[in-house]
Amino acid sequence: MFTIYWIIAGSIAMAVGAILLGVWLRRNPSKENAEKSSRVMHFLFFAGQIAPPIVAFFYPGISRLDELVGLNPLPMRPIFLGIGILLAIPGFYFMAVTNKLLRSIGKGTNAFVLTRHVVNDDIYKRTRNPMSLGFYLLAIALGFVTSSTFATLAAVLCIIPSHLIFIKYFEEKELELRFGESYLEYKKNVPFLFPKLG
Repeated sequence: MFTIYWIIAGSIAMAVGAILLGVWLRRNPSKENAEKSSRVMHFLFFAGQIAPPIVAFFYPGISRLDELVGLNPLPMRPIFLGIGILLAIPGFYFMAVTNKLLRSIGKGTNAFVLTRHVVNDDIYKRTRNPMSLGFYLLAIALGFVTSSTFATLAAVLCIIPSHLIFIKYFEEKELELRFGESYLEYKKNVPFLFPKLG
């Protein structure tokens, strides 16, 4: 049960942290404060949204989470398995491509080594948040592939909404303070999440 509470509490901590640090950044706008608070938010992300599913995968096992909370597994297992695999493919692609671009163009990583430049090439020409989109697809895919109702609900009702709050209320402000006009121009021309076609 600890892992279940950790998954829920981690998402709550992520959302609350994003709101509180977003408010603080708006009251104390500076590049230095943006960098400091970004590291705090990345810690909350890894501790609250990445670590719990990894732990749950090994103990008690993702598919056992339903049993612990009294839920039935997802019905029609083969269909959800197939959909999960189809979601995981672009999810892994977005994660791999964005990590490479953040290192090569942004001169940073996706976490504690902050990028030094706005990344606006390749998939970043089509969506401002391809890594987040990949993360969301993988979170849902994990629930589908393991046939776990709890993992699917946790992704859709906890993990993804709290991460969206983080992006919209904290990260966009943080990037604006760190990159200024170059980020604002990029934000104006590229869609938030779903890639533009053509």
